[in-house]
Amino acid sequence: MAVETSLLTVEDFLRLPPPKTGHYELHHGEIVHMTAPKWGHQRIQDRLVALLRLAAGERAYVTKEMSFCPAPEYEVWEANVGLALAERANEVADDEYLMGAPDLAIEVLSPSNTVDEINEKMSICLANGCVSFWIVDPKRKRVSVTEGDLTRHYGLAASISCDLLGADVPVAEIFKG
Repeated sequence: MAVETSLLTVEDFLRLPPPKTGHYELHHGEIVHMTAPKWGHQRIQDRLVALLRLAAGERAYVTKEMSFCPAPEYEVWEANVGLALAERANEVADDEYLMGAPDLAIEVLSPSNTVDEINEKMSICLANGCVSFWIVDPKRKRVSVTEGDLTRHYGLAASISCDLLGADVPVAEIFKG
């Protein structure tokens, strides 16, 4: 005899009380509890936000922990850092989520991340409007940038050419401090 389970919708998800620590995400209709990031993780996020805001100016909205709905019924995810071009960002009401993935989604690796988890997030983002997906590896001081089917790796001496903004992001600036 099969046991029937039901998936949680975004509407149901919005009615959940917030967790005591961290935040919830909705992956394929299932609640996922995400732990609060550690101090070093947050510092890298803050540096990325500052660098991207400087490069973007008014052309894009950049924030850490950017919530988005890659698919409207059973998905609510967060990018550690997200960038949405102004024309998209300005269409999102204060009580809504960005529909589709951010134009640029960045994940800062934590010891608890698995390869499967990061690859799934990258696949979800790239299949739902993300143009550029960055994986920031604090341990190796490296940034991997995937656009389409191509992934490039950047070390401390390199700069990432961010075509969305027409600007370069120096990798050393992400890890300084």
